[in-house]
Amino acid sequence: MKNSIKIERAIKGLTQQDLADRVSVSRQTINAMEANKYVPSTVLAIKIARVFNKTVEDIFILEKND
Repeated sequence: MKNSIKIERAIKGLTQQDLADRVSVSRQTINAMEANKYVPSTVLAIKIARVFNKTVEDIFILEKND
């Protein structure tokens, strides 16, 4: 699953730590998601989408092999 977290963070001017604090996870979790090494839970995906005022589908993109 790909995502646009890094791009959305840049648009909002947020650091990984800022986003992590807003969604109650570690900075390392945000880093792993941005590197496509971690797929978030549904609840976490919704929290992230809300920070950016987007839908989950706008942030997280399923690929053919998912």
